[in-house]
Amino acid sequence: MNTTAEQIHLVRRTPTYWRITFDNPPLNVMGPKFVKEFREIITALENDEDVRVVVFDSAVDGFFLNHSDFNAKLEDLTSIPQGPTGLEAWPDILVRLTRAPVVSIALIRGRATGNGSEIALACDMSFASREHAVLSQWEVGVGLVAGGGPMARLPRLMGRGRALEILLGSEDIRGDLAEAYGYVNRSLPDSELDAFVDALASRIASFDKWAISNTKRLVNAAALPPDVEITAGWDACMSSIARPAAQNRLKAFFELGFHRPGDAEDRMGAYLPQLGR
Repeated sequence: MNTTAEQIHLVRRTPTYWRITFDNPPLNVMGPKFVKEFREIITALENDEDVRVVVFDSAVDGFFLNHSDFNAKLEDLTSIPQGPTGLEAWPDILVRLTRAPVVSIALIRGRATGNGSEIALACDMSFASREHAVLSQWEVGVGLVAGGGPMARLPRLMGRGRALEILLGSEDIRGDLAEAYGYVNRSLPDSELDAFVDALASRIASFDKWAISNTKRLVNAAALPPDVEITAGWDACMSSIARPAAQNRLKAFFELGFHRPGDAEDRMGAYLPQLGR
């Protein structure tokens, strides 16, 4: 059985192996509707007795998952009820994904900026196209603070200095550097990426779910940040959005082509230093 929503597609390749595809062209931005659809999928992952592996990918050329939808009303996002973790809707989804008793894999082809990066960090593993993957936490470049937990997750993956380079530099990180820094598990030639991820997912999906879920539970206990760190990041993000400095930078970015198909979205990291001039 497969299900299709407007912005996310769920395909059950087998009872044990699911594919979830982000499909919100042209830029694959994340808005309130996306969050609501994603929450339903996380609930299905948590409650299905058979699924063991889920792979996240994209149907939108050039974009795995992008930044938030700044044309949507912020209150439409913030009014979504808190999730079962007690966190707000977006961080709740990310925390639940990391804790779910299934293996989550991000297959990154195209831009994974902001929310897309946060999805990759919340997944158990991530694999990037050497030629076409771009990861970034862009928020500081427009005067914002990221809300989905990268300040809590990145230092545990790559160390404090590299985490600060990613967060404060707000630069686009290509596949090979992402691998070298520990941002992703591996970068692979684009022609090999799909087959590699599919083989790994199929292999894990053939294993015993009890062993998978308990191994993940014990690794989580050793490696995950506490929820209070995720909450602090979300609160700082919400406070940062209303700051005049952030609003001025976002306005300047819109004037340069932000939120429209084109060079500003394709080469976001190159544009951010222009916003403070």
